[in-house]
Amino acid sequence: MATAPKGRLGRQAGENSDFKFAVPKHVEELRNKVLEFVETKVYALERELENSGKHGGGMGMGGLKDSSTEGARALKKLQDEAKRQGLWALGHPKQIGGGNMPFMDYIYVNEVQGRSELAQSALGTHSLQDSLMLYRHGSEDLKAKYLNRLVQAEIYPSFAMTEPDVPSSDPTQLQTYAKLEGDEWVINGRKWWTSNAMNAEYTSVFVRTEMGDDVPPHAAFSIILVPTSTPGYNIQRTVHVLGALGGDHSEVVYDNVRVPAGNIIGKRGQGFLIAQERLGPGRIFHCMRWIGQSQRAFDLMCERLVERKVRGGGQLADVQLMQEHVFDSYCDIQALRLLTLAAAEKMDSGDYARVELAAAKAWGARALCRIMDRAVQVFGAKGLTEDTPLSAMYRMARAARFYDGPDETHISSVGRLIVREYKAGRRYDFSASKAVSKPSYVKKDYK
Repeated sequence: MATAPKGRLGRQAGENSDFKFAVPKHVEELRNKVLEFVETKVYALERELENSGKHGGGMGMGGLKDSSTEGARALKKLQDEAKRQGLWALGHPKQIGGGNMPFMDYIYVNEVQGRSELAQSALGTHSLQDSLMLYRHGSEDLKAKYLNRLVQAEIYPSFAMTEPDVPSSDPTQLQTYAKLEGDEWVINGRKWWTSNAMNAEYTSVFVRTEMGDDVPPHAAFSIILVPTSTPGYNIQRTVHVLGALGGDHSEVVYDNVRVPAGNIIGKRGQGFLIAQERLGPGRIFHCMRWIGQSQRAFDLMCERLVERKVRGGGQLADVQLMQEHVFDSYCDIQALRLLTLAAAEKMDSGDYARVELAAAKAWGARALCRIMDRAVQVFGAKGLTEDTPLSAMYRMARAARFYDGPDETHISSVGRLIVREYKAGRRYDFSASKAVSKPSYVKKDYK
């Protein structure tokens, strides 16, 4: 008997799921260890770096390249502790030095890790997307040179796709290009929002490599690995986000940058395929981290409500308008969690889950902003200061509505895909999470 095609994340497509929205029993112990590590050790380093002006909401995506600095030494110490406790790179495959957690187990761990952006670096998960991309599509030479050091956080990656003058909603219009001259790629163009470029060993650059007018737009791009030390790789500036002076989102000019032909990741023209493979699980991990951040903000908000006294000696928690904040945030968190886990389940079955991923990403980013805003409101003016984590968390939350695609793109995609099914005479079955044929007995029930 023929078997169902293998899913992209390891399950058989169409395979029955034992999926539960509750944390599986076999994951609980490890998840609790990660939660304790984040709340007792990562939070402390987060405050230390924030107070020294070296965090600024940007540490989550990498590390500090200069290992002689106090911040880098503190982060390295925390990373070593995570390795000793068996908490390092839990979602990475065993073959490249990771913890080899199955996808549907790892998302529950990612949920508690997400309570702090810094935890990505502290626990070695910041490199997951880049490590998988290099492991699956890089040449043997590239893997030998970078992969182990990448997983062990001896070096850091960066990824460049967005350009200043091109709408991110249509990446087929990107202008940065690479031409093959002999045995070298020559790259010219400008990218920005290259997160962690200042600290990175290399940047994976999304470039146009196929120039003919007859080339399909989604087959015209490739991904090329560019060491950041390459002549012509010129960082123009670090783009500051909402006034935060920390962080690293660089604008980079590529001025006749030359790299070996073997630095291409995958095959020519496969840039979109590889980027989509990278973005799918990445969006799930974003959403799970947002759940963690939302739960942290919810805890802070509720603790403030209980501790804060109002006129007459009562608690702020007894004020009905404050109770509405609790209700709204509770519903937002629960809904985000269910949307995200449902999308993850469908992906794990081998489906691209285009509707589910887009819905979770766009709705989740907006819910995260609402939850942060309520928490800040409950704290009053103190919520705007660095006396609580909320100020940095609020800034990072607003960025979620842009990275990996703006809300509007995902919202339009969901609407278009669902309406297309109705135009074809089908209807959407929410219990099956897909469009199905209308039963023959269904008639129009309106005039």
